[in-house]
Amino acid sequence: MTIALPPSINIAQPDVTLMMDLDGVIQDAMVSNTVSDESIDAWRGRPWVDTFGDDLGGKVMRMLADARENGVSAFRQVNQRFPSGLEVPMEYTTVRLGGKAGMIAVGRNLNAVSDLQSRLVAAQQAMEQEYWKLREVETRYRLLFDASNEAVLLLDANSLRIIEANPASMRALGLTRGRDLLPEMAADERHQFQAMLKRVSQYGRAPGVLLHLGPQRAAWLVRASLMTSDPGPLFLVQLAPAGGVPEPAPRETDRSKLDSFIDRLPDAFVVTDRDGIIRRVNRAFLDLAEAGAEGAVLGEPLGRWLSEPGADLAALLANLNRYGSVRLFATSIHGELGGDTAVEISAAGDTASKPNDIALLLRDVSRRVSVSENSPSLHAALAAIIEQSGKASLRSLVRDTVGLVERHYIVAALDLTEGNRTAAAEILGMSRQGFYKKLAQYEMDGHSRTGPYSDA
Repeated sequence: MTIALPPSINIAQPDVTLMMDLDGVIQDAMVSNTVSDESIDAWRGRPWVDTFGDDLGGKVMRMLADARENGVSAFRQVNQRFPSGLEVPMEYTTVRLGGKAGMIAVGRNLNAVSDLQSRLVAAQQAMEQEYWKLREVETRYRLLFDASNEAVLLLDANSLRIIEANPASMRALGLTRGRDLLPEMAADERHQFQAMLKRVSQYGRAPGVLLHLGPQRAAWLVRASLMTSDPGPLFLVQLAPAGGVPEPAPRETDRSKLDSFIDRLPDAFVVTDRDGIIRRVNRAFLDLAEAGAEGAVLGEPLGRWLSEPGADLAALLANLNRYGSVRLFATSIHGELGGDTAVEISAAGDTASKPNDIALLLRDVSRRVSVSENSPSLHAALAAIIEQSGKASLRSLVRDTVGLVERHYIVAALDLTEGNRTAAAEILGMSRQGFYKKLAQYEMDGHSRTGPYSDA
């Protein structure tokens, strides 16, 4: 007798085939080679549900009921208990054969699937471990790359375009990612540099060459090595100042002092090139940008952290090129961690027009006392002064108005800083001595050092 099954049922290689009557009693049973060691003759004449554990009887009864009512049951996973006591995970479906021919149950051994799943999980865990190892290596590489005092570049082997430049190379030569290295050296030395790279490609190493780089065409000893990378190979280029004419010691000392002063500035300080690409920053800017290290911002456009990336930087550079300097340019700095700080920028270039290098000072103004248009006490006091118009001289009216506004903002600054006079003076843009004079002038509580306000 030929049994026609629905096309969705695949029994080309079943592991267990059971012929049953309509009551689910096994009439015949066959097993494939995957379970050939198991004898199932004892199943003949027994209800199929009795070949499982007690907790699986419900699933088996539902498969039989579905087959009797609908002609075929859904696939269900169960643990099949063989006469030897072995339990094997199986996936069964049950089909009614028609008339009184009974039913057939087709089962597939899931041990192979479980093994594949275990191997897949193990492979995923291995891949994840390799991924984190790779991330750790990349982190170490980045720390070493950024912390190196020697200028280091990564060049695309085909175009000789700078892929990465560490902070030392940016500070010393102004080299940033995306630029071509060849134009940075003397024209008659480019062939010598390219010949060295060709030798490195062929033999893996080559003697270093002496090149003159940068705007000043200073002498540098250049060495290179080849690195494999995706999508193409890279050259690791190391640059060391040639030991010809040492720089005078006092100048180096003065430069170190200047760098120390810049790093200790409470306001953010940035040096960029003419396109706004960052070449030097201090600690205060890293705090504003919420960046962990100098290497994370060097070579990046300053506009990346401004409130309108690109637009604000374009307006700033346009004003600088037009007027030679910029003062109190209002914008915001968006930090890497989501912080938003209002700042004012003052900037100047190394020349009055078309500067190559630009220095910018960014002051945090988020704590400044803002003008309150809805201050009832200030408005009431101003209204009382306005009522004196025609009854007092203009000089007297102006003096009273200025005094009233100054008192209002001094009180607001002290409230904002919880009585800290030093911080209140900084918010108002005054020196501490000038702030004390104002307190004494208006006979305000706390103007003396023994008053309710503090200096710390």
